[in-house]
Amino acid sequence: MRYCINCCIHLLPNDLHRQCFRCRGPNHNNQKCPVCKGENKIPLYTDSKQMKLLAVLEVRTDHSESWNGFFCLRKGKLCSLIFGLIIMTLVMASYILTGAKHGLLLIPSPFHYGAFTSNPSLMDNESLSDMKDHYQPSKMNISYMKDYPSIKLIIDTITSKIEFVTRQRPDLEELRKQEPHMFSVIPNKFLPNSKNPCWYEEYRGNTTTDPYATNSYALYSKRFRTIFDYLRKVFWNHLYHYKDKHYRLRCLPHFYIIGQPKCGTTDLYDRLRLHPDVRFSAIKEPHWWTRKRFGIIRLRDGFHDRYPVEDYLDLFDLAAHQIQGVLQSEAAKEHGKMNNIIIGEASASTMWDNNAWIFFYDNSTEGEPPFLIQDFIHAFQPNAKLIIMLRDPVERLYSDYLYFASANKSVEDFHEKVAESLQLFENCMLDYSLRACVYNNTLNNAMPVRLQVGLYVVYLLDWLTVFDKDQILVLRLEDHASNVKYTMHMVFQFLDLGPLSEKQEALITKSPASNTRRPEDRSLGPMLPTTKAILRDFYKPFNTKLAQVLFDDAFLWKRT
Repeated sequence: MRYCINCCIHLLPNDLHRQCFRCRGPNHNNQKCPVCKGENKIPLYTDSKQMKLLAVLEVRTDHSESWNGFFCLRKGKLCSLIFGLIIMTLVMASYILTGAKHGLLLIPSPFHYGAFTSNPSLMDNESLSDMKDHYQPSKMNISYMKDYPSIKLIIDTITSKIEFVTRQRPDLEELRKQEPHMFSVIPNKFLPNSKNPCWYEEYRGNTTTDPYATNSYALYSKRFRTIFDYLRKVFWNHLYHYKDKHYRLRCLPHFYIIGQPKCGTTDLYDRLRLHPDVRFSAIKEPHWWTRKRFGIIRLRDGFHDRYPVEDYLDLFDLAAHQIQGVLQSEAAKEHGKMNNIIIGEASASTMWDNNAWIFFYDNSTEGEPPFLIQDFIHAFQPNAKLIIMLRDPVERLYSDYLYFASANKSVEDFHEKVAESLQLFENCMLDYSLRACVYNNTLNNAMPVRLQVGLYVVYLLDWLTVFDKDQILVLRLEDHASNVKYTMHMVFQFLDLGPLSEKQEALITKSPASNTRRPEDRSLGPMLPTTKAILRDFYKPFNTKLAQVLFDDAFLWKRT
């Protein structure tokens, strides 16, 4: 359709609309125009039919202005749409977060947890049906109880796949090929007049040379620079001069506290170092055998330069100076006095952490590491002594979670992390062997909680493939906590340490416990009873095997 833009009359096809003077030019007069004056009803033709126009329509000739209005309208609608989407997103996020926390989601989580109240009268060997007698029923409890069978199926699958297969021990030549530099530095024989493994190494530096200039521990750990500053000052006083050459005494540890984390190793370390014949590395946990020699500071941060074995040996220089003082004393020279000072090292990762192997060794054993930490330690120190402190793996895992979790810690969060970790472990066990899953770096990094650290017997059996049973002392934290004097006497006897005076023994056994649970973690209370029941089921076959290996049913942890 066509319209006259001046008088709003619909024009028929080929109609020039000559009755409107305005159409002819600018001299049109509204008062003189017969069309424009006097009548408010103007004939309008639509589809060749005449009709009356009931309202005067105003048609603007400014086309750009009409388009601006259109765009303003579009912008307004767009802004309203975006604002509405933001509001809807915030509402949905609030719904999801609060719904997940209170169990109100329309789509339920595969693992629910219940708000059980702690009850100290509940014994560990009670069944889930017994729990109903101790706790008030609620919707969340009921939902949580319904999830137990599905998690139990996962545990049953894992249990059905468990096989304790003896690993093949690598020969010495294979180890030499993997670590040629280490074998070139550490000798195969040590000083005969020292109880601790030590040897003299020629020092080729001069008086202006800083012997610790390249030590990675000093470079990357600011808190240990004070120790190395002291070592620099006394270094030249402890060099042994023989035939115009300088020699320094090098030492390895006589014994290792190899595990496990959150099992009381720090308390054992603090008490042992009070013994007059015991010294430790300058750093409690060097983690050299498991991490630093591979260039790992934190595995999630990637790899750094590998720490050479010389950097590790530097950590024992303080103790080596004291041993050297005994060896060079008049009594030692005249009467062949034996050095009885021994050095210890207490990295709690030594027993279990072989995560780095996949990056450095050939993966030709169907996911199982061809070389383990103990293979190399035994190659250099076949007579080394090893101390292991263990605790109920269920409680160890919860303590581990409380210590390492950074935020949003709760018993509910712990339960969900346990459930997720069990699923991941099951997936691995469906395709690989138990050992392959335990030492699987990808799996261990993916699990929200470190389930694998509590599989004590898997690690112990692998250590027993290279070390004799009488070289390993296995303790329980529960026994240590209830009778410190008894466990410390066991350690002293195991290490062949000399007798102590009453005052010295009291200092060691009556000092307060170290590295106890933080107050803010205590406020969370114990884990949920159902979480404990799930973990009890998971660890049961491993604890049973451990008790068989050690001939001690206390390692079943039936009542802890």
